[in-house]
Amino acid sequence: FVMTEYKHIIYEKTDQIARVKLNRPRYYNAQSHIMLDEMDEAFHLAAEDKEVRVIILSGEGDHFSVGHDLGTPEEAEDAAKRAYTEGLSGLYDRYEKIYQKYGFRWRDLPKPTIAMVQGYCIFGGCEIMASMDMVVAAEDTMFLPSFIEFFTLPWEIGVRKAKDVLYRGRFVTADKALELGLINQVVPGEKLESATLALANEIGETEPFLIRMMKLSVNEAEDAMGYRVAIQAALPNFILVAASGELMTKEEKAAGKRSLGPVDRARKKLKKNILYD
Repeated sequence: FVMTEYKHIIYEKTDQIARVKLNRPRYYNAQSHIMLDEMDEAFHLAAEDKEVRVIILSGEGDHFSVGHDLGTPEEAEDAAKRAYTEGLSGLYDRYEKIYQKYGFRWRDLPKPTIAMVQGYCIFGGCEIMASMDMVVAAEDTMFLPSFIEFFTLPWEIGVRKAKDVLYRGRFVTADKALELGLINQVVPGEKLESATLALANEIGETEPFLIRMMKLSVNEAEDAMGYRVAIQAALPNFILVAASGELMTKEEKAAGKRSLGPVDRARKKLKKNILYD
């Protein structure tokens, strides 16, 4: 058993399985810049470890991740230390590094990866989940995919369904996500960890080099169909939306806050039991 200390994640290794755990349950595992940097380092560590055959990504507490950190004190303090320039140039550099480059890098890891998901999986939560090869979700998981920096949704569920999910802005239940092809398995919450570990151990029985070549071939087939180019092309469109301020109220603009409008609308629908159908 190996455990490496980080600030916003936990990295553990037991036998052939490495585990990267988001560890900000107080903030529902909102993704700070520190967290994303630490995830990248931990994934690299697991990829280089010859004993590791499978990597599992999960979130501590009741929720996998509610997405990007939009302003906790820790994130604000860290952001002040970063060297990004003001304006669109700095925005592009930041988003390209911690969302697109990390997203592609994690998707292309030479070892099989599994996301173990529960509770809320919102926006950026779906984004980091999308970089994993397979997804096991608890029955109570509520997904809210959106137009984000690492925009994979059309490739995961198809063009028509992606537009339907995006335009309507409703939470997607675990069962519906399975039907759409967004995830691989749905299990009772109390069996989430055991089911994910069982899957990881089963995958780990296959020869590592064979798994690596199968994964590489599937990813190359996807890239040949335009996956990488399309995701790269979508980033400037997202930045245009992010920089425009169109999603923010006058009060939010005056305070310099980022909007949670789409999430708020989805949560209001959720309270009325209006879900994606």
